[in-house]
Amino acid sequence: MRMRRGWRVVWANAAIRGAILLQVDTALITASLALALLLRFDGAPPRELMEAVRSWWPAWIATRLALAVAFRLQRWSFWAPGLTEAAQLCLCTLLGSLALVLGSWWMRGQALPRSTYVLELFFTTALMGAVRFGPRLMRRWSVERRRVRGGEVARTLIAGAGTAGDLLLRDILGSAAHPYNVVGYVDDDPGKVGTSLNGRRVLGTLDDLPQLAGEHQVSMVLLAIPRLDQRRIRAILRLCSHLGLRYKTVPGSLAWTDRHLSAAMLNDLEADDLLPRKSISFDRREIGQHIAGRRILVTGAGGSIGGEIARQVASHGPARLVLLDMNENELYLLCRSLQAKHPDLSIHPVVANIRDQARILRVGCEHLPEHIFHAAAHKHVPLMETAPEEALKNNVLGTLHVARMAHETGAARFMLISTDKAVRPTSVMGASKHAAEVVIRALAERSQTQFTAVRFGNVLGSAGSVLPLFKQQIRVGGPVTVTHPDCTRYFMTISEAVGLVLLAGLGGYGQLCVLEMGEPIRIADFASHLITMAGLIPGRDIPIVYTGLRPGEKLTEDLLTEEEERSQVVRNGIRVARTPPPLPGALEVVDALGEALVLGNTEHAMLLLRRLVPSYRPAAPPPAQAAAAGREPAMPPSAQVLALAPALAGAP
Repeated sequence: MRMRRGWRVVWANAAIRGAILLQVDTALITASLALALLLRFDGAPPRELMEAVRSWWPAWIATRLALAVAFRLQRWSFWAPGLTEAAQLCLCTLLGSLALVLGSWWMRGQALPRSTYVLELFFTTALMGAVRFGPRLMRRWSVERRRVRGGEVARTLIAGAGTAGDLLLRDILGSAAHPYNVVGYVDDDPGKVGTSLNGRRVLGTLDDLPQLAGEHQVSMVLLAIPRLDQRRIRAILRLCSHLGLRYKTVPGSLAWTDRHLSAAMLNDLEADDLLPRKSISFDRREIGQHIAGRRILVTGAGGSIGGEIARQVASHGPARLVLLDMNENELYLLCRSLQAKHPDLSIHPVVANIRDQARILRVGCEHLPEHIFHAAAHKHVPLMETAPEEALKNNVLGTLHVARMAHETGAARFMLISTDKAVRPTSVMGASKHAAEVVIRALAERSQTQFTAVRFGNVLGSAGSVLPLFKQQIRVGGPVTVTHPDCTRYFMTISEAVGLVLLAGLGGYGQLCVLEMGEPIRIADFASHLITMAGLIPGRDIPIVYTGLRPGEKLTEDLLTEEEERSQVVRNGIRVARTPPPLPGALEVVDALGEALVLGNTEHAMLLLRRLVPSYRPAAPPPAQAAAAGREPAMPPSAQVLALAPALAGAP
C-alpha cells in the first residue's frame, strides 16, 4: 500500500511523468523501426543496411522525441483522451516520418526502402497510441465490470445519437457510480441506424423503441435529445406504456452541451414535459422594470400561486413587499424563506381576512401599495357547490373589498387572478370568479387604477390541482381516479402562470389576459402518462377508475367567450381580449348580495349572482352517470337554489 501511494506521488509530478513517458517513447520508436525492418526483409535485414541504421539511429530518435515534445505528448492525460488527442498523435508521427524521409534523402539519398518508412510509421503510431489510450480503455473495462458486479444496474437505451448522447455515454462509461448499462442508441434519424458511437450501435429509430426495449430487456430510457418536442415525448410514452420503463431526460437548457454533460445532470421526466406546446418564458428585465423600487401587495400569499408571485416579485427588489393571508402558518414559512434569501428586502406579513372590508382598507392606508396582486380565493369546485355562500363571500365580496381599497388608496395597478371556469360557468366557484371580473370592470370605469383580470387554466403542481393528487395515488399503488374519459383541461406551469400575471398585469396589456396554452389535454391521457413515467403499467400496476363528473364540473373548459375571442390579439404568448361592458348597476347588485349574505339569505344571494352572471348554468350529473348509480339525476345545491328562483323572486 505504501509503495502504491509513493508511486502515485511520484507520478503526480508532471516533470517526472514527462521524463518517464519520453523514455518509454524512445523504446517504442526503436521497437517500431526494428519491427519495420524485420517485416520488410523477412527477418533478415542486410548487414550494410543495419550498420547505416545504427549510425543515424540517434538522429531518428531525437527527431521523433522533439516532435513529441512540440506536440506536448509527454503531458498526456491518460484518463480522458479523445478525438483531438488522437489527431495530435497521428499528426506528430506523420510529420516525424516526413522529416526522416527528407533528412535521409538530403544526407545520403534513399537509405531505406519506401515500404520501411510506411511500416515504421504504422508501428510507431500504434505503439504510442496503445500506451496513451490503453489506460483509458482498461479503466472503462474495469468500470463496466464493477458496475455490473456492484448491484442494481439498469439495462438502458439512450434516445438521441447526437452530441448530447455522445457526451452522456462518455460520462456513464467513465464512472462506476452511474447505474446504467447502456446497450445502444435509438435516434429519429434513420440514416444513423447501424452506425456506432463510443462502441454502442444505433439500434433503430424512436418508433422502434418498444420492440428494442423488449428484445434487449431494457428498463431505463435516457432522453438525450435537447428540447425534444412534447408531442414526441407523449408518443414515446404511449408506445411504451405496456413495458414499465423508467425515463430520464437532459435539462431543458443545454447551451453548454458541447462542453459537458454528465449523467448526474439528468432529470426525471416531469409533468411539465407533457404540455402540448413549448414552455413560455417571459422577459425578466421587462418585469423587473415595473417592480423595482415599488410597493407591492400580494393577497393569498400563503397559497401556491400567491407564494410564487411573492418569490418572483422579491427577486426584482421592490421597495416593500406586503404579504396578506389568513393562513398564518404558511405566511410565516413564506416570510422566513424570503427573508433568508433577501435579507435586505422590506417584507411585511399581514394576517387578515379579505372579507373584512375595514381591515383591508386599514392595510391599504398603512402600506399604500402601488401594485396589488389579488390571489386570495376559494377555488375547489365541488366544495363550493356545497357551500355557495362561502364562495360568494370570499371570491366576490373579498375581491370588491381589495379592489375598492386599491381605488381609494390610489394604487396604480390591480391584478385579479381568475380562472377559465369563469367562462360560461356551470359551478358556483366559476360563477363567483366571473362576478369578481364584473366587479373590477365596473370599478375600472370610475377609477384611475388600472384593473386587469388574468385567467388561468389548470396550474400544474398548485394546491388542489390534479398533479399532486395523481402522484399521491400512484405512490400508494392506486387507483388513479379520473372523472370522465373525455374530460379535457388546459394546463400551464406555475412559472408560466406567475410570469403571465407579472408581465400582462404590470405591462398594461389590457383588462383581460390569457396565456396562449395550445390544445387542451385529456385528463385520462395525462394520468396514464404519469403512471408510465413512474415505471408502471397503466391498468395493470395502477388501475384508472372513472368516478363521474362531480357537481359543478364540465367536460371541457373554455378560455374566452365567443365575443372575447373575436376581439383578441396575441402579444408575447399572451391572448389579450376586450371585455364586454359591465352590467348597469353591477356594484349595487354586489352590495345587495353582501347584505343578503349578512342576513344568511343564501337563496336571494344566488339570485343576485345570476343577475351578475347571466351565463351561469349550474351543471347536473350526466343522466348516464346517475342511471349507473340507480337513481334519478340529482342537482347540486347551487342548482337547487336557482330552481326555486320564481318562488323566491320577491324574497327580501
